[in-house]
Amino acid sequence: MDKREILLEVENLRIEFGSKKKPFVAVDDVSFQIYKGETFGLVGESGSGKTTIGRSIVRINKAKSGSIKFKSKVISGKIDKKTDREITEKIQMIFQDPMASLNERAKVDYIVSEGLYNLKKFTSEEDRKKKVERALLDVGLLPEFASRFPHEFSGGQRQRIGIARVLVMEPELVIADESISALDVSIRAQVLNILSKLKREKGLTYLFVAHDLSVVRFITDRIAVINKGKIVELAESEELFKNPLHPYTKALLSAIPLPDPISERNKVIEVYDEKMHDYEANPPKWTEISDDYFILGNEEEIKLYRTQIK
Repeated sequence: MDKREILLEVENLRIEFGSKKKPFVAVDDVSFQIYKGETFGLVGESGSGKTTIGRSIVRINKAKSGSIKFKSKVISGKIDKKTDREITEKIQMIFQDPMASLNERAKVDYIVSEGLYNLKKFTSEEDRKKKVERALLDVGLLPEFASRFPHEFSGGQRQRIGIARVLVMEPELVIADESISALDVSIRAQVLNILSKLKREKGLTYLFVAHDLSVVRFITDRIAVINKGKIVELAESEELFKNPLHPYTKALLSAIPLPDPISERNKVIEVYDEKMHDYEANPPKWTEISDDYFILGNEEEIKLYRTQIK
């Protein structure tokens, strides 16, 4: 029995877009849990539905069916004002594009303070300025940067401003939506180090949404792999990388670039074909095949996967 505290629980989540007659299913029957204090990775190709899940947790995208629970309290669908305020405060999102997510006409001081103003989370003007100063220092920016505009900063600095805007709210769960994909490689490492430091110091929990598996391996505790709106495999990060079971996960991992040019030239990239599954007569089910190891497969596949666990 796992005694870790479940901070967020997603159960049978389904998200649709478009008209009722011709709906597009972006997320289909997705279930997972995030434990307090962990970094949970959600990875997949572009268009797989990972960002849609992140946006539904912060109530930007509505759930068609299923539920999302935060600290055992349902936060999807209609909720009261008190719960809505709690979610706004305790669940924050770092967006992918550090330029598009910041108001170009506002100074950094206002950008970082926006959440404080909305929820009136300060006692005086002096208190607000102290909170902004502390948030900027936490992400490695000087307090005097508060009087500048976003266009005066580099991409990495702008992303730090985005992180400061999140930090000032004192959240418990941070959703990092492709938060480093728009940055140079050297800057990515700096931002990842900041996120790791903040996790240790402030006891944060992360949902790290990404398509770059090589990065996800080193900062996540567990990884869920998503393909076309369905999670196909969920396991501890190292276990998933050492012994992937689902064909789609194997294909994704085989495409990771290798630093050695000879190994890169000789590697074999696996191609995933959905036709390899016989799901018409025997549809797949989301199944726990080992402790905290979940996979999508039909009865025959599940039997095979269980024999492959090391």
